[in-house]
Amino acid sequence: MNHVLRSAEERRRDIQLNADRMGIDDAYISELVETFYYRVRADATLGRIFNKEIGDNWGPHLARMKDFWASVAMNAGRYNGKPVPAHTKLEGVDASHFQIWLGLFRQTLEDTAPSAEAIPYFMERAERIAKSLQLAMFGLPNLPPRN
Repeated sequence: MNHVLRSAEERRRDIQLNADRMGIDDAYISELVETFYYRVRADATLGRIFNKEIGDNWGPHLARMKDFWASVAMNAGRYNGKPVPAHTKLEGVDASHFQIWLGLFRQTLEDTAPSAEAIPYFMERAERIAKSLQLAMFGLPNLPPRN
């Protein structure tokens, strides 16, 4: 096997070129986030949770989510938040909420994606993020809770 070590800058460039090839740019990230969170707010289950936590501060939250998804999808490096503590403090959230969230996210991608390949690209990342947050919030299934 011939493994070529690439610098962080080379990896970032490759990610950015790949995202650009799929039509993923700041304009699309903005559309995705705005459309998705409009749907989240309208959802009977998720809307209550998000509106309770965010209240009237949707502008700053949407801006933060645009930076987050630009960093995830395009390696933009603009997000510097801490999603685990932000989610672990939430009350009334269970694992089923993540499935609703992922379903809305997938539907939003299917309705808005700039290319067919952008859908699995985003979904792979969204599913990984959801799994990570669920592990942080609920631990591994079938393990006894820590005391």
